[in-house]
Amino acid sequence: MTARKAKIEYATKETHGTLALNLDGKGKHKVDTGIAYLDHMLEQLTFHGLLDLDLRCKGDLEVDSHHTVEDVALALGRAIDKALGERKGIRRYGHCYYPMDETLVRAVLDLSGRPEFHFQGEFRRPALGGLHTEMIPHFFKSVANAGRLTLHMAVLYGENDHHKCEGLFKAFARALSEAVSLDPRRAGVASTKGKL
Repeated sequence: MTARKAKIEYATKETHGTLALNLDGKGKHKVDTGIAYLDHMLEQLTFHGLLDLDLRCKGDLEVDSHHTVEDVALALGRAIDKALGERKGIRRYGHCYYPMDETLVRAVLDLSGRPEFHFQGEFRRPALGGLHTEMIPHFFKSVANAGRLTLHMAVLYGENDHHKCEGLFKAFARALSEAVSLDPRRAGVASTKGKL
């Protein structure tokens, strides 16, 4: 099997960094975005998705978290897309209901090649550590757009914003792991069109 890895380098006037991703990893991570809470969530994503991720980002956090969160998400999406190549042999679809104490979240995705994102849920707090909660859905929207995937996420119920956010990252991790996994019965792409 060809290694499903990708490396992305990016630089703008707002952020610069590198991201290396292995879809067939063991959950190893080295992450430094300058936003401790985002680092924690990315560690959850890699651990529960069995991805290896080496990520460094230096952004204009003196402005706010927006540029860093968005550019990290775009780089992650591009890395997923690049590592999948022609998307041959993958299961394509993934889903996960994830309970996080009193909270239940759902993530459903399709590695269709068509970017789409839908989110249901709300947060009570303006920020979790240095991560503005309005950026949580924006993170996943940016991943979906750059990764060319359809992603539906929902906080079905819950009280604690930390649990909601962590549940979303873990549910996405599990759904992505399922979708990128190889189906031994499929040689080509999982589409009657013959292309994703």
